Amino acid sequence: MKRQLTITVCLLTALALGVSAASADGPQWTETGTAYTDSLGGGEGVASRADGSLLYRGLASIPLDLRIQGWNHIGDPDIADGYVFDAYQGADTATSKMYAVTTPSGQRYTYVHRLDAGEKINNSFAAVSPDSQWLVSGEWGDQTRLQVFPAPLLNASTPATGGALPQAGQITLDRTVNDIQGCDFVTDTRLVCVSDDASASRFPEVRPLLQVDLPHRLDGQPVTGTVTSLLALPQRSICTGTFEAEGIDYDVRGGTLRAEVVQPGVCQVSTTVYAYRQQ
Repeated sequence: MKRQLTITVCLLTALALGVSAASADGPQWTETGTAYTDSLGGGEGVASRADGSLLYRGLASIPLDLRIQGWNHIGDPDIADGYVFDAYQGADTATSKMYAVTTPSGQRYTYVHRLDAGEKINNSFAAVSPDSQWLVSGEWGDQTRLQVFPAPLLNASTPATGGALPQAGQITLDRTVNDIQGCDFVTDTRLVCVSDDASASRFPEVRPLLQVDLPHRLDGQPVTGTVTSLLALPQRSICTGTFEAEGIDYDVRGGTLRAEVVQPGVCQVSTTVYAYRQQ
């Protein structure tokens, strides 16, 4: 009876902290190494190419012509079928956000999405579904959804040379998340996301790595995702101050998950890239 009571108390405590059974029974990610990149050129995001090399994005990655047009922030990128997807946002007064797609031959096309009612200007990341048909993105602050768009160029419903990009059916989250900086698909029905939430009020971890499970692969229709907290991203530096969790990438070829954390204080010129593998 004492053992049963102890187990019950532990389960109730876990539930109070927002830990679900899925976090205990789901995949375990083990840290396998660290790398570093300069924050100006790579502190916003990372994506893996087919040859295993990495593509980084930072403020210095914004082409001059796009910067002149007012696109002053670039988010966490993704690569699908050799096409590079970048998420852009403009000033706080902007009424649209933009996705740029660069083809394997180097041709770039831009797709502008006019904000829908209640939509924030933030365009934190681009994540393409494994079937290359859907583009998932997210907004800043407290959110109960992820946005879904037809994947520009790769989804036949989108214009072939750039143009307008309307939303498809969104992913409604079963729990509120905060400051999602990047997501990437690890399977057809599972995303892993980086949150810069340092409050520990929604999940027990500070700056958590979150898992979003879908009941089926995306098809452009509304769907509900189940959110689970996996682990707290490391905050290791010789400098003190506020860290910032940033981009994420899952390399399906090698099974390596990478997550970025910008270092604090004077060390913020450097971004740490933590590598994980599923056990």
